[in-house]
Amino acid sequence: MQIGIDLGGTKIEIIAIDTAGAVLEQVRVPTPSGDYRATLASIVKLVSRVEAHHGPARGIGIGTPGSVSRVNGTIKNSNSVCLNGQPLREDLQSRLGRTVHLANDANCFALSEAIDGAGAGSAIVFGVILGTGVGGGLVIDGRVIDGPNGITGEWGHNRLLSTDGTGRDAPRPCYCGRTGCVETVLSGPALEADHAAANGGGQVSAAQIAQLAAAGDPACMRTLERYAQHLAQALAVVINIVDPDVIVLGGGVSNIDALYTLVPRYWSRWIFADTVLTQLSRNRHGDASGVRGAAWLPGGPPRLA
Repeated sequence: MQIGIDLGGTKIEIIAIDTAGAVLEQVRVPTPSGDYRATLASIVKLVSRVEAHHGPARGIGIGTPGSVSRVNGTIKNSNSVCLNGQPLREDLQSRLGRTVHLANDANCFALSEAIDGAGAGSAIVFGVILGTGVGGGLVIDGRVIDGPNGITGEWGHNRLLSTDGTGRDAPRPCYCGRTGCVETVLSGPALEADHAAANGGGQVSAAQIAQLAAAGDPACMRTLERYAQHLAQALAVVINIVDPDVIVLGGGVSNIDALYTLVPRYWSRWIFADTVLTQLSRNRHGDASGVRGAAWLPGGPPRLA
């Protein structure tokens, strides 16, 4: 048995899986809001509960927003701000009395889909999160690639040079302090804001935009066309550098069916190849991908064909 934990801002989810990936137990509890020590206690309690039912885990992995600083081992860049500056791995290892494997939640998503998800059997898998923010993770031969700075896959904070097709549009400010980041154009809220700006205001959700576009609404169809072209341009940069076999989409925006047809139609404009063989795929495990990937962090099975 291996244990995975998805440490989110609103919930902590734990999963126990066997070596074939079958779920033995899965539990969600609310995250103690803004309370680091209570968060540690909740994780320890969940691990104790699962091990009481199934015996000692072979390994424990945790997916968390943000990443581990290479300088001092503390959490940085987490939108769960009570984690920032805290030695999360050390504190959990001390309380649990064993090694804890820690990774960014987007890396966990990518690992899950590479092991036994939409990218199973592929050598290079790039996992994409399109939700409240934009993130990514890279898995090669079943291993998460972190890089020396711990930022491999953070394509959401590359600059998208053109969002209107002309290259002259004003760059949008990003929470990271820069402007024009991919995240400012491709997050779910950015999709909704673009639709509102193009249609005289009014709040329409990303899901509603997709539904109305599928029903033939011209304004929503134009919004999705713009979004798909922006996504194609941003992913083309990833393909030109990494050349993955599969790009797997996750997050709420990944549920828009039209993207899987529209984006490959456009991305060859920016890709340095005569034929683009990279597959764009919907995730297989949905909301469970992050916690399943955390469970594979200590070491998964051989890549499944």
